[in-house]
Amino acid sequence: MSCYFLFLIVSTSCGESSNKKTTTTNDNIEAVDSSQTAPSKDKTILFFGNSLTAGLGLKLEEAFPAVIQRRLDSLNLPYQVINAGLSGETTTSGKNRVGWVLNQKVDIFVLELGANDGLRGIPLSETRKNLQDIIDIVREKNPKAQIILAGMQIPPNMGEEYTTEFRNIFPELAEKNHIKLIPFLLENVAGIPELNQDDSIHPTVEGQKIVAENVWAVLKGML
Repeated sequence: MSCYFLFLIVSTSCGESSNKKTTTTNDNIEAVDSSQTAPSKDKTILFFGNSLTAGLGLKLEEAFPAVIQRRLDSLNLPYQVINAGLSGETTTSGKNRVGWVLNQKVDIFVLELGANDGLRGIPLSETRKNLQDIIDIVREKNPKAQIILAGMQIPPNMGEEYTTEFRNIFPELAEKNHIKLIPFLLENVAGIPELNQDDSIHPTVEGQKIVAENVWAVLKGML
């Protein structure tokens, strides 16, 4: 469309002085060049998780994936963020769903699952296997996709041994699969009342902004 308008302006200027034509033409060439500096969003970052990703209790544009999208846009980076968070998702239901979500090209896959497993006391071996299966499915369907695993921690309700082993699942899987790790998604948010909603689990708008910074600290090096 820019090329069409450029041609129209040059054509209608033919009866004017050569200096006028040159000025008009150069102005429009600059406009075309300027428009080309805004990259098309031809790359995809997919956030696959539970209510933390979905932004339960908030508007979709307040969840941390949307905060990341605004950061990307401000930097003119050619990435489109997809929020594939689903409230209540466990690693089992996530494994069943991930194949459908991957019916599109994904450049960066952010895996944020496991918290609901831990809160429900699901056997740790099951959680570990499901996360590994999801990583394998991503690599099978999108071999070139980069993967980020979001680390998670849970309150000590299930006992110290369970809590410690749960926390260790994430760095161990990241090391085993040579993928990036967000050490703890809710760093500087979990346990801080003013940054969490009334359920003491899901971040507020301000909490989501901090979560976005935790994600960005790892994501920015992959862009």
